[in-house]
Amino acid sequence: MHSHNGLKTAALLGLLTAIILGIGYWFGGSAGLLIAVIVALLMNGVSYFFSDKLALRSMRAQPVSEADFPQLYQMVRELSQQAGQPMPRLYVSPTMQPNAFATGRNPQHAAVAVTEGITRILDYRELRAVIGHELSHVYNRDILISSVAGALAGIITMLANLAWFIPMGGDDDDGPNPLALMMMLILGPLAATIIQLAISRSREFQADASGAQLTNDPLALASALKKIHMGVQQMPLPAEGQLASSAHLMIDNPLKGGGIASLFSTHPPMEERVRRLEAMAASSGPIQYMR
Repeated sequence: MHSHNGLKTAALLGLLTAIILGIGYWFGGSAGLLIAVIVALLMNGVSYFFSDKLALRSMRAQPVSEADFPQLYQMVRELSQQAGQPMPRLYVSPTMQPNAFATGRNPQHAAVAVTEGITRILDYRELRAVIGHELSHVYNRDILISSVAGALAGIITMLANLAWFIPMGGDDDDGPNPLALMMMLILGPLAATIIQLAISRSREFQADASGAQLTNDPLALASALKKIHMGVQQMPLPAEGQLASSAHLMIDNPLKGGGIASLFSTHPPMEERVRRLEAMAASSGPIQYMR
């Protein structure tokens, strides 16, 4: 399971890189390519190092102490210790929509945030399962992977924009076919976006699986996901501003959208996530018999 998703991620990142090299080749390795690469890397370097701050700010999440939320602290501490990882910083967002997210570029700089809404609708087991999912994102280095994917997609989009300004060879012979160029300008960024989202979706399945292993309770995560999904449907958050940029971090995508929008969703369908967790529970047998 783990290696399959790892391979898929590597293949998708390779595909993004290939698109960049292809576009670069079109322009005969022009200086524009180099500029685009540098700008995109800088932008993503910044978002990588500040990913935790940006996400926490967009959800107005406040740090909480052990005195405020003893149960939450106990849960996170037990799971972190079990995984042999440092204790992350804990935050609570005043949002009533039930959701949770983890951020931070590595376990040493991790933060786990839950919304007030989620603490009201989930029981202890369900919340523990959600924390397991979030910690798995951190341990799987998902923030790093999505930053890399974001950087590559950003480079492709920037190159496509630059293509408008770069003169295409003096002669008709060696100038690229304008129709092909148009296709590249439109399809390049589109492909980059869809690949980037495919990476997010496979990461989500992976965090469900490793989270359920960490907590040893796939059914609690399945039932938590159902509750969260219902709550998110009832209280979608406004899709504008900073929130849209951190939507992919949430355990359930907080923004609404169906139909073609589901192609552009950062999360796999909730029914499929629940189905996989239930299958996992069925194959692992009753929990109490585990040694």
